[in-house]
Amino acid sequence: MRNKSFVLACGVAVSLLGAGLAQAENLLEVYQAAVKNDPVIREADARRMAALEAKPQARALLLPQVNLNGQIYTANSDSQSTSQQLNVATGLPVTVGYKSSTDVSQYWDYSALLTQTVFRWDQWQQLKRAGSEVAIAEANYRAAQQDLLVRVSQAYFGVLAAEDTLAAADAALQAFNRQLEQAEKRFEVGLIAITDVQESRAAHDSATAGVIAAKRALASASEALREITGEPYQTLVKPAEDMPLDQPQPLDEQTWVALSLEKNLSVIAARLGSEVAASDVRIAEAGHLPTVDLFAQYSENQRNANQTNTAFDPSGALPPSPSVSGPANSNATNDVIGLRVTVPVFSGGGTQSRVRQQVYLQRAAREKLEGTQRTAERQTRDAYLGVLAEKARVQALQQSVRSSQTALEATEAGFEVGTRTTVDVLDARRRLFEAQRDYASSRYDYLMNIVKLKSAAGVMAPQDLGTINGFLTQPTTLPVLLPKPAG
Repeated sequence: MRNKSFVLACGVAVSLLGAGLAQAENLLEVYQAAVKNDPVIREADARRMAALEAKPQARALLLPQVNLNGQIYTANSDSQSTSQQLNVATGLPVTVGYKSSTDVSQYWDYSALLTQTVFRWDQWQQLKRAGSEVAIAEANYRAAQQDLLVRVSQAYFGVLAAEDTLAAADAALQAFNRQLEQAEKRFEVGLIAITDVQESRAAHDSATAGVIAAKRALASASEALREITGEPYQTLVKPAEDMPLDQPQPLDEQTWVALSLEKNLSVIAARLGSEVAASDVRIAEAGHLPTVDLFAQYSENQRNANQTNTAFDPSGALPPSPSVSGPANSNATNDVIGLRVTVPVFSGGGTQSRVRQQVYLQRAAREKLEGTQRTAERQTRDAYLGVLAEKARVQALQQSVRSSQTALEATEAGFEVGTRTTVDVLDARRRLFEAQRDYASSRYDYLMNIVKLKSAAGVMAPQDLGTINGFLTQPTTLPVLLPKPAG
């Protein structure tokens, strides 16, 4: 058992040493890893590339279409038929039979057809629609890029917040552990009652559960970051205590709202979607219009064959006539050029139904645009107010940590002289732990609201992440969370 414990301790020490020597990864470096490894952004890029093919496909319909067809074969056929003929001598109709056998040694033909659109309203509208589809694809890809910036920031700060919470919980546990030891010693010499020991033990047990929960939260946050980047991290860079708390620039809520209505990528995509829906209406209406195509065709065929024909009396009264056999070859060429006009007259009401369907879908697209604009405005206002509120909250919680620390020291001093109870000390420690946890979380919430504000306004870029990254100057080593050995 001692050997196992020694090996485990060595493993933990090596892990911690390796973590300490590893270079700390900052926010920009983590983002660059996510750009390379995040499957969501790679999927968005593939979908964008696929959508870009809509325009050349629509343009191709307006260009000449050339098709070549050809075939070559050999064949054998036998046929028999009867017909009515007038007997000149008797003036009466008689039945005459014929047998024919054809042996085609070779037959081939080919044709070339060229078609050029002269007027097809739906194809011109499809080309215009394809341009909007490409623009939507670009907007969706840019939105995915901004979403990646937000997701990376959220996961990165989530790990740091969980690490700070664990550090505070562990510090609180150590403090409660010391207080429990002191309470047990005081009880042994009769200075305090058993209830004080029980209060200390309850606080210690609660803090132990808090540490376990904090470790679990840190593990989950680390996995969320690894899911995006595909890499585990041992050391990250966190903001220092003197992190600047800047206000949004410009310091005007309505300016940010106007910016979001103009540049928010979801709004842009919804606006383009409304244009696509309008094009779909015009495409459906083209079902009422005539189409005009220019076409030119050239064809050629040749047949090499031998045919045998025999006349016979179907009644069998007369012997068969002598068979006639000989070549039955042929060849031909054909040149055609002209205009083909198609005028739709009646399609069972299907065209009118498709027009009504697209009109309803266009109405739905307009309502979606309106809803997207309202959502963008709400998100922008919320993020703007969030930056201001979190700035004030960080400052208030920073002061709360100082006040809680001072209050704890005063309570401990009062406990030593008998003016404060164990419960008072435990409550003071809990308040300090909560203040430290909330303060750490508020700083990351402040940074995240900056990211969300720029994202909602549609102006978030990697350069903005670089600005935030400049606030991160303090490397921190994440604890190595090893499972307890069995037994």
